[in-house]
Amino acid sequence: MTTYYVRGQRKDFPENPFFQEYLDPRRTAVVSIDMHEGHLADDPMTPAPSPRGRAIIDAVDAFHDEARALGIPIIHVRSSIRPSGVDEGIPSAWRAIVAERDNPPVNVAEHAIEGSRWARFSTRIEPGDELVTTKKRFSAFYPTDLDFLLRQMGVRTIVLNGVLSHCCVLNTAFDAQNLDYRVIALPDASAGLDEEMEKAAMDIISLHLGVVMDAAELTAAWAARSAVVA
Repeated sequence: MTTYYVRGQRKDFPENPFFQEYLDPRRTAVVSIDMHEGHLADDPMTPAPSPRGRAIIDAVDAFHDEARALGIPIIHVRSSIRPSGVDEGIPSAWRAIVAERDNPPVNVAEHAIEGSRWARFSTRIEPGDELVTTKKRFSAFYPTDLDFLLRQMGVRTIVLNGVLSHCCVLNTAFDAQNLDYRVIALPDASAGLDEEMEKAAMDIISLHLGVVMDAAELTAAWAARSAVVA
C-alpha cells in the first residue's frame, strides 16, 4: 500500500481518482532545485552553505536514476545572477538578512553569480535531462521558462527535490499550485537549514499545496503503474 504524509503523519494514499492522478508517471516530471556548489560545496568559502543539502546529493542522484529508468524526465533548476548585480536591482533582501545572522556565511555576495564555480551543479546531469538556469528569485518559476517547458512536455505533476526546503522548494510549490500543477514534494530528497525548518516546509505543502511522500514510495507507485500500462 502506498503511503504519504499529512503534517508528518504517515497515511495510506487515497484511492479516489483525484489523488491517484498524482501518481501517473505519463504526465510527470522531476524538478530538482538549486543542487549546486553555491549551497553544496565542501569549502569554507561556499556562499550559502547547506551541510544538510550536501548530505542528500547521493540520495537525489539515486532517485533521479530510478526516475530516468521509468521514463520520468529530470529538470535541473538553479539560480543565476549576472555579475553586474543588475538582476537584483537593489541590494537583495535575502543577502542583507543572511548577513545579519549569527555566524553568517563569509562569501554570500558571490552566491549564484553566473559563470562562477558556485554555479556548477553538484548532482549528476545526464543526456536527456533538461536545464533551467535563469532563476533569479526563490521560485523556480520566476522569471524562468519552466512553466513553458512543462507545458510543452505535457506535464501536469511535478516532483520537487533540492534545497532549501523552506525557501526555494516551498516557494516553487506555491507557484506550481497557483499554476494548477499537481505538486509532490520529497522530504528525503530535500533539505533545509535544520530539521525543524524542513518539517515546517513539508507540513505546509501537505496541508495546502500537494502531496508529501518518500522517494521510494513514489518510485514504487510509478513502477506499478508503468507495469500495468506495459
